[in-house]
Amino acid sequence: MKTARKAQPSRVHSQGHASLTGHSDLAQAGMTKAHELAGLRGRLAESEEAIHAIRRGDVDTVVVAGRQGRRVFTLQGAEHVYRVLIESMNEGALTMAADKTILYANQRFARMVRYPLEQVVGSSFRRFLSVEDRKALRSLLKQPDKSGSKIQVLLKAGDGSQVPAQISFRLLPKNSSGSDFFGMVVTDMTEARRTRELLRALSRRVVEAQEAERGHVALELHDNITQHLCAILFRFQALASQILDHDRPLKREAMKLHKMLGKTAEEVERISRDLRPGVLDQLGLMEVVRVTSAEFSDRTGVATKLVCGQLSGRPPAETELAIYRILQEVLRNVEKHARARHVTVRLTERDAFVQLVVKDDGIGFDTDHRPAGREGTSGLGLLGMRERAGYVGGAVMIKSVRHGGTEIAVRIPLSAVKSE
Repeated sequence: MKTARKAQPSRVHSQGHASLTGHSDLAQAGMTKAHELAGLRGRLAESEEAIHAIRRGDVDTVVVAGRQGRRVFTLQGAEHVYRVLIESMNEGALTMAADKTILYANQRFARMVRYPLEQVVGSSFRRFLSVEDRKALRSLLKQPDKSGSKIQVLLKAGDGSQVPAQISFRLLPKNSSGSDFFGMVVTDMTEARRTRELLRALSRRVVEAQEAERGHVALELHDNITQHLCAILFRFQALASQILDHDRPLKREAMKLHKMLGKTAEEVERISRDLRPGVLDQLGLMEVVRVTSAEFSDRTGVATKLVCGQLSGRPPAETELAIYRILQEVLRNVEKHARARHVTVRLTERDAFVQLVVKDDGIGFDTDHRPAGREGTSGLGLLGMRERAGYVGGAVMIKSVRHGGTEIAVRIPLSAVKSE
């Protein structure tokens, strides 16, 4: 055989130019066949690896590209009970690779984003997110929490709508390839958001009804009860003056009753002002903040510093009332819980916002684990403050450290935006 292989080239050389050309064609054909054979071997190795992965349970879905587009085949034997559970969920369920490729998705997620399932699996999850949401998700995936993480996003659906959703995800155990995978549960928040908005609208109407009733009660107290108490006080004073000086015990009792009547009239008047301060309607926010701070200091003995900047104009009535109610609640909490010796109240305007800041040097509290009783049953409470500010487009920021005091800041736009 070795001799035969050596003899053949000598015959080719003796055949001239035509034989050389034929040999070149044969060599080119041989190289082509070799490349085809190498390609077939590579595809065979890839197929064998896929088969082994399927047998190991690393694959549960196969995407095949054909003339009719990509088709998704689910392996019937891959944890059937688990699949039935996932497909029966009311939430979307996905498995995602580190490069955001969706490896698996249930029908609920496909319906949520209004795409056929075969167009979801194999695509990038980024296609359903805005630029801002992509950045937020990317930062969370870089340092995933072992116990799982959550993020609120707006999913871009196939019909052009946006679906508010909450995504809960966690890093899954690595498979045999050593790659990172994420399990994700996507909850449609549309109904929850609608319910929350309805509750907020209802809460707003309740607050408005309360304010109207407070105004009515305040008017009744001021125009009727206070007037009657003042009349009784004057009549009693006239009667007390007729008591003879030598009847000193009776005179002393009369003076005590006179003083009690005076304090009762003052307390009723204070309650009337708290319910609906006339000074707020007549003189505006700065004056009512000044009066309220002074009354707090006189009543509690806590040194109160008031700093008021100049406002460019009078805020809307809703804004003034919201700030006044929040100030009432903050000072009430300071009086009941803070054990403060000094309080600073600041009212300023900055960047088209009116801002109220109340700071005390009291015992403070843990904002994540607020102690029981921190919110009075009759007051707005910290949650109520946020809701009050939210009704007029504002926000409440709370900073507190145990034994380091508390600072509560309220920022509301001067052109109030009502939250329906």
